[in-house]
Amino acid sequence: MSLKRFKPTSPGRRHADLPDYSELTPVAPEKSLLQPIHKKGGRNFQGKTTVRWRGGGHKRRYRTIDFSRAKDGIPARVVSREYDPNRSAWITLLSYADGEKRYILAPISLQIRARVEAGETAEVRVGNAMPLRRIPLGAVIHNLELSPGSGGKVARAAGTSAKLIGKEGDRAHVRMPSGEVRIFDTECRATIGEVSNPDHKNVKNGKAGRVRHLGRKPKVRGVAMNPVDHPHGGGEGRARVGRPQVSPTGKLAKGGRTRKKRKRSSVLIVRRAGKGRR
Repeated sequence: MSLKRFKPTSPGRRHADLPDYSELTPVAPEKSLLQPIHKKGGRNFQGKTTVRWRGGGHKRRYRTIDFSRAKDGIPARVVSREYDPNRSAWITLLSYADGEKRYILAPISLQIRARVEAGETAEVRVGNAMPLRRIPLGAVIHNLELSPGSGGKVARAAGTSAKLIGKEGDRAHVRMPSGEVRIFDTECRATIGEVSNPDHKNVKNGKAGRVRHLGRKPKVRGVAMNPVDHPHGGGEGRARVGRPQVSPTGKLAKGGRTRKKRKRSSVLIVRRAGKGRR
């Protein structure tokens, strides 16, 4: 996967580094796996804005993704690799031997017409899903479950992966994409390989209009607001913040702790994520 550069025919083209979609299969999405999406514009059921700077954007349809990979013992063929507007990674359409079709996250190097499988009898190769107890140490994995049967939650973004680094009985030690080392049940399922589209982090939109197409509105700095709208607002002319930077509700915005002190899952964390601790 690489990025595409354009002739500088305009400022928006000059500064754009966009995905090269040549590796995707030029097909329409599978109709049986599409669902409508009702846009919220960052509002909750009361109509109040709970997520700022959201709204507009191109109309989308949701692709139903099989994160659980619970269809055991039935082989499938990779039919296509497609774009999904709802996530950063590419997706892959599988056609099972019994005729059913499902979307999964596309791993890097999983080729069209390749054979994939899930369950106890699956081989350890890219695209196959199985419990952690069947995966060898040092394997690169993604779409990892937090608890058995819950469906994949960890390492689903473009270019991300986790690594199985140890096993002790029914507990497995996994290094997360952030560098954090966490304990998982060995019955939790994961898919072998790294998530596709690793160059997503290097994309440059080039112009404001493309960001609006993605459903993002312009951000307004707190210091440019009135005191009634933000703690940083007010003052004459260009006033500095004069205090630790905070959110509109007063919570620390730069380096403040966001994890609850007595969260139950904290006992499962062996090593926290941090600088130089990968």
